[in-house]
Amino acid sequence: MGDFDSGFRNRVVVITGGASGIGRALGERFAAEGARVVLADIERGRLERTAAELGQAAAGEVTPIAVDVTDPASVEALAAEVYDRFGVVHVLINNAGVGAPAAKPWETTPNDWRWVHAVNVFGVAHGIQAFVPRMLASGQPGYVVNTSSGDGAVNPLPGASVYAASKAAVATLTECLATQLAADGARIGVSLFLPGGGLLDTGLWTADRNRPAELARERPRASPAITVSQLVEAAAAKGRQLPVQRLDVLAGQVAEGIVAGVYCITSDLAADTAALRERAERLAAGKCPTLVHAHGILGTRD
Repeated sequence: MGDFDSGFRNRVVVITGGASGIGRALGERFAAEGARVVLADIERGRLERTAAELGQAAAGEVTPIAVDVTDPASVEALAAEVYDRFGVVHVLINNAGVGAPAAKPWETTPNDWRWVHAVNVFGVAHGIQAFVPRMLASGQPGYVVNTSSGDGAVNPLPGASVYAASKAAVATLTECLATQLAADGARIGVSLFLPGGGLLDTGLWTADRNRPAELARERPRASPAITVSQLVEAAAAKGRQLPVQRLDVLAGQVAEGIVAGVYCITSDLAADTAALRERAERLAAGKCPTLVHAHGILGTRD
């Protein structure tokens, strides 16, 4: 695109899911580059603390605004407040996401699907609907980054059908957005962000803390939620070392990807491309595509 070659100083960057995890790392990176960062999240207390902490060391400014991405009116209010305050948005990162308990597809529950897709898919759609028309109307250069996952966009995990399906939907939505903006000659770039490179120590693992009571799981989880540290410790006890990706590295990939105008921002594009080729070859042979994961291959028998 070339519109961000000079960096992000004084650019307005909006990040959903910005209170913790990858969203926080993104906020820290863009604020360090002098951007005017808006962190949006449903966890008000954590959001305020994060904004205060990042603001102390930021070259730019950090503004917290509470939002529920599942509610289009809440996202519209976020967009209206940001434009009232700053008059423009240069970068929108639809990053908010949650996960559901691992389960076989027939053992998932309706509320698993309602909640995860409300955040992961509708949340992205609501962000696009609220911000992109304003970004187009401003005539300013802009950029939209949608956070998906390799566990859906590249290799859907069979044990995570709800999450994988939601992230596959985000990948398709992002491709449609990029194609239509380009066809209209818009000065808005688009990237699909696939965080990877190891386990991600984010709040996704304990996302149930924000699950609405009306969307509670209809039956108990088969196993309790586990954190990344617990998973790493359990693997270490069996003599296995699991890699954990630094979130600041991922944030750097996003910033660099925007400057370069790269469509797919990922830790290992060659590996993702190879996996997609393998899946296409199996599909051409009349087989279910192999389901590959960083820690092994999970798939159907021939």
